[in-house]
Amino acid sequence: MLSHFDVHLFLHGPLNNYGMLVHARETGETAAIDCGDAGKTLAALETTGWELTEIWVTHHHPDHTAGVREIKAITGCYVRGPEQGRSLPITDLDVEYWDGDTFLFAGHAVDVIATPGHTLDMVNYYLPDQKAVFTGDTLFTLGCGRIFDGSPALLQQSLKRLALLPSETLVFGAHEYTRTNIAFTRQVDPENLATKERIARFEKLLDSGQATVPVKLAGELATNPFLRPDDRGIRAALGMPDASDEEVFARLRQIRNEF
Repeated sequence: MLSHFDVHLFLHGPLNNYGMLVHARETGETAAIDCGDAGKTLAALETTGWELTEIWVTHHHPDHTAGVREIKAITGCYVRGPEQGRSLPITDLDVEYWDGDTFLFAGHAVDVIATPGHTLDMVNYYLPDQKAVFTGDTLFTLGCGRIFDGSPALLQQSLKRLALLPSETLVFGAHEYTRTNIAFTRQVDPENLATKERIARFEKLLDSGQATVPVKLAGELATNPFLRPDDRGIRAALGMPDASDEEVFARLRQIRNEF
């Protein structure tokens, strides 16, 4: 999937969280993207045979952090996460990052992109030479995160930043919400042929028990309603032809909350 890394996905939790292990083939280093369930993470490590060396925390919500302390105690791994003081604290971090920071993982740069909106402490991890981004609860397949302690304007700005990444970037969202996002997208973007074709592919994957993660950013730019508030078809479906992009985005998020 990636030129220097293998990614292992596993589902856990009532919110269809994706646990993710990122393994460097050359060095054997392994990072977990968040750790909401210690038992499932340990099981995934046993399945893969990989040894955990790091955890990269995206934000403070318990379904992303509840297993961090136990896993750190068992494996001795190093824990990276967002700069503290913006939301509820995250315990057991060894280092804190915010927008523009960079660190090395197995000799490869990892750029930290702050994407507040879902929460105020949300960060995403972008591997530029792999063209892969781990978006936590900011950007999902055909969707985006629900707003907790941010605002529609803040989340929209964060999504605009992700939209500037190379279009071939692989997006690893942290939840499998695609069935619900399909229903939402059909309502707000009913005439887009690209959307219809992409939905059909996702439904086949889901019906066969496969993941819809990762996806290419190009597909999201073409079909994800939250990345297209300026789209005439979406505006027509919402009855908001002359509204601002910010107003359309806020209405889209309000409608998605009802699903």
